This record gives sequence, structure tokens and C-alpha cells, in this order.
Amino acid sequence: MADDFRNVNYTASGAQAIADSFANQVAYCRANGAPITGRICAALLDLLRGEKGGAVMERIRFWPGSPLADALPLRIAGGLHALHLSGREPALAPVYSGEAEADVEGIIADALHRHEGELLPWLDGPPQTNEAGRSASFVAGMLWLAGQGLPPRFECLEIGSSAGINLMLPSYHYDLGGVEVGPKLAAMQIAPRWIGNPPPAGDIAFAALRGCDVAPVDLTDPAEALRLRAYIWPEATERFARMDAAIEAARAHKPDVAAMNAADFVEAELGRPQEQGTTRVLMHSIVWQYVPADQQARVAAAMEAAGRRATPQRALAWIALEANRAELKHELVVRFWPGTGEPRMLARGHAHGAEIEWL
Repeated sequence: MADDFRNVNYTASGAQAIADSFANQVAYCRANGAPITGRICAALLDLLRGEKGGAVMERIRFWPGSPLADALPLRIAGGLHALHLSGREPALAPVYSGEAEADVEGIIADALHRHEGELLPWLDGPPQTNEAGRSASFVAGMLWLAGQGLPPRFECLEIGSSAGINLMLPSYHYDLGGVEVGPKLAAMQIAPRWIGNPPPAGDIAFAALRGCDVAPVDLTDPAEALRLRAYIWPEATERFARMDAAIEAARAHKPDVAAMNAADFVEAELGRPQEQGTTRVLMHSIVWQYVPADQQARVAAAMEAAGRRATPQRALAWIALEANRAELKHELVVRFWPGTGEPRMLARGHAHGAEIEWL
């Protein structure tokens, strides 16, 4: 299995690109503390090279788009995990408990055959990997922006919000290398392992928190909550606890998530009047690869145009936490206006916020 991903190509398609996407996912899981998920993806890679797996594997073998940009391995991994979590496929238990002697490839091949009707729809759309731990990077980025002199009262606009878990960040408590933000008695305590200096200490506040998603998830719907749980790697027990806390928070106060694509949402929101003494911030995490190229261009153009209108009392920022598939880590990159608007990488970290290396 290849393990040199320095030349990862997000746009590649075809048989080799499909195999490479599974190999990359195996490496990504292993580098981010997810050996069970890595083992499942390795078994799927082996099935890919053979003839087993029925209609599900046939669809994967002839995937028409870019398998890496489409997160193809995580689509099918999510479906298999849902079968396990729901109890509909008891034979998967040894796989998800990490039994060393389990015939992972054989068990998965059987599950693919028996549950074709349930698993095929999981290939229809991208994963919903809403993770509260990633919001620690958003908050660290806002502290840094406040340290640059931007107004510390933020109007947050999130694209790819999924269930809006990261729009509820004022309800969470953060410990970022000793810098604390949020209510101490919050139901969700987020304290990533911190490497390097802490972000600037200070008070931040929120003027508004709005988001969008092409297919918003309702956390208060048990079926949709199960779908989100299925995309959580089984090793990440803390993430399941966070999901439970987020579900309770959503029941108390549902996040504001519009059913819109990224470009339409950003253009509409940037066209609204901005309150004096605020920083309007576009933020997203593990979303950009799913945004079509034409929409990416529209979002960038809208942000550049709004940046030219920004003032010290009506500032603009862009916080992006996205995967570097070559380095197998996530990178926190921030831009702001007034100013040059040049990207500044502030941190690298674990895929789900367990660790942040402040740069």
C-alpha cells in the first residue's frame, strides 16, 4: 500500500484514484488515532481489488467522480457503522470491537451483500462530519483576530453547517492551552492537547451565529442523529459524548441553519447590513472539498469584494479548518480585512480537534 501522499490529487478520477483514496484514508485514520476505521477501509481496499461485495462494491469500483474529493471511503464506512450502531448487522461486532482475529474483509463482504438496499443510499451524498472539537480552532482563530485589533464581537457565518453543532459554540467551555473561553459549567468541555504557545487571551462575544447546508441535519430527529453518529469513528468515545451533549443543546435552542448552497448563502449574508463594532467571520471545517469549483469561486469573489468594503469597526475575516491530505492533518488558516487579506496558517491539528499545534 502506498504511503507517500505528497502529491495528493483531489480532482483525479478512475480506478487508480479510487484505490488511492482508500489507501489515503487508511493512512489518515492511522495517523489520527482511528485504527478500527483504518482497518475497515483497508478491507474495503482489498475488496476493491477483487470481485466480492456485490452492487455496493461495483458502484465503488466504477465511481464516476473524484473519490477523494467526494470522501468515497467515508461514505461507505459511515453506512457500515450505521448497521453496527443500529444492531441490524450483529456480525460486525468483532470488527468494531477491534478483535485481532476477526476476518474483517469477509465480514464486511457479507454485510455488503446482505444490506445492499440500506448501504447504497450512503453513497449518494458526502459525509456529515459535524464535530464540536473542531470549534476549538474557530475560537482560537477568533482570539487571534481580536489580538490583531479586530472587534472581538463576532457575527459568525458557517458554510457546510450540517446539524449546526459548531454554531452552538457560545454554549461550550474551551481550555486552549490555558486560555479559557465560555461558561465554566457548560455541558460540553473542550480541551484539546495543546502544543506551543497559547492563543492570545481575551474576551470574545457573538452578535449572531448563522449557517447553511445543502441538506441540514436535525439533531432532534433520532434517525438523523443516528446518521451523524455513524460518521463518528468508533474509537472516538469522547466524540460520542460530545454528540449527546450537542443533541441536548439543540433541543434547548435549535441552531440557525438555512437549506442553501455555500455561494448563495455567503453572497446573501455579505449583502446584509453589518453592525458597528463587529467582525463578520466566514468559517468552515472540512467542507471546502465538497463545495463545487464554481461555488468556491463565487465565495472567494464575494469575500474579496466585501473585504474591500471592510473598515476597522466593520471588519471581515475568513477562518478555514481544512484537511491537508498529504500531511494527514488539518490546517487552520485565517484571512482578515481591512488588511492584505493574505492567508495566515495559525495551527495544525488532529482530524477532530483532539490536538492543536499552535504556530
